[in-house]
Amino acid sequence: MALAEAELDARWGEQKIEPSLTRIATLMDLLGSPQQSYPAIHVAGTNGKTSVTRMIDSLLTALHRRTGRFTSPHLQLTTERIAIDNAPITPARYVETYRELLPYVEMIDERSQAAGGPRLSKFEVLTAMAYAAFAEAPVDVAVIETGMGGTWDATNVVDGQVAVITPIGLDHTDYLGSDLTSIAGEKAGIIKAAPKDLLVPRDTVAIIGRQEPEAMEVLLRRAVAADAAVARAGSEFRVLSRRIAVGGQVLELQGLGGVYDEIFLPLHGKHQADNAALALAAVEAFFGAGAERQLDIDAVRAGFASAISPGRMERMRSAPTIFLDAAHNPDGARALAATLTEEFDFRKLIGVVAVLADKDVDGMLTALEPIFDEIVVTTNGSPRAMPVDDLADRAVQRFGDERVVSATTLADAVETAIALAEEAGDTGEPISGAGIVITGSVVTAGAARSLFGKDPQ
Repeated sequence: MALAEAELDARWGEQKIEPSLTRIATLMDLLGSPQQSYPAIHVAGTNGKTSVTRMIDSLLTALHRRTGRFTSPHLQLTTERIAIDNAPITPARYVETYRELLPYVEMIDERSQAAGGPRLSKFEVLTAMAYAAFAEAPVDVAVIETGMGGTWDATNVVDGQVAVITPIGLDHTDYLGSDLTSIAGEKAGIIKAAPKDLLVPRDTVAIIGRQEPEAMEVLLRRAVAADAAVARAGSEFRVLSRRIAVGGQVLELQGLGGVYDEIFLPLHGKHQADNAALALAAVEAFFGAGAERQLDIDAVRAGFASAISPGRMERMRSAPTIFLDAAHNPDGARALAATLTEEFDFRKLIGVVAVLADKDVDGMLTALEPIFDEIVVTTNGSPRAMPVDDLADRAVQRFGDERVVSATTLADAVETAIALAEEAGDTGEPISGAGIVITGSVVTAGAARSLFGKDPQ
């Protein structure tokens, strides 16, 4: 496993994007186009992609379909990215798949380099591995999350009969564009006309989450061009009601096929309720549900009840309560802040924050400042992480000197946060109801999960 990862890491990194699918498409042709051997639901967007993908997977499993799931990035191990039957493939299967594909990968590398181009990127190889593993399983349906974009994302060699677009925000602006219109145009690329040569003709359905008007306009224009049916959050489907419950929330959802009530979702936050409505509509569209065709309510309840999304307001321990959350942009930080404000009643809340330097750090800190009494800034160990001193300087500008503490490692930061949470109050007694939230990056959430001994999921 370590050798395979070292070889993959030597390839073009995942934080780059090139407007070409030539290499990955040629590789798929050499492999016999495995991505065409099963139907697919394709998910793009800025925030909520992984949670929506996991919920769709859980619903399909509850509806007795064998699933393949591809997500990115991973939290702890790359095996998390390729899941069959709702579980990551084993390290042995991961390496076996990589070795089986390697001769074909090297063939494409040689052709590309001979023409003056790069080798296949790490993400392209991982995508090919996932598509091949799903075909070999075989799966009944694949649920595919894009990497950064859409049109030029390596996953887009698949033809999703359902294209799901989660809310779009400003992220990866160096590669996707500096405004919502440009970013939406890239994400919209997964909405494609159904192939004309299918034995059984089908339509494409676009399931679109809540969007800013300029992003929605781009997505709808793309759907019209692709002759795709459209269902929009707030119009054709929505969250009718939600109430906070122990360990999550209970929802009433208006789906494409009717109302689904008493849905327990073991995830926190209004944004996760919105994600659930989006996932439900996607699965309904996949099965052709409509006004006269509602999904089995017991299966829907079971699917949502078993849904997990590691690293998303995930509880690590109690006394003091410690959560971790993978928020890595201002929209994610605002959703985290809203969840903590609406669903929890901490008397004292400490933030442990480590971020990547290429993110909108100031926007995240601004969103988090109202909810944290104090903040411990640190690094998550990534080469892309913002240095602690730089992050501390940014944090002091928003929190003030007295509310900012620095720690050289994530482990030290957590220990410091626990000490701050357990500090005596004015009465000389520790403040009850204190909490800690570790956030700032997917990398931070993954490192924290490992720190607390959690197995990859």
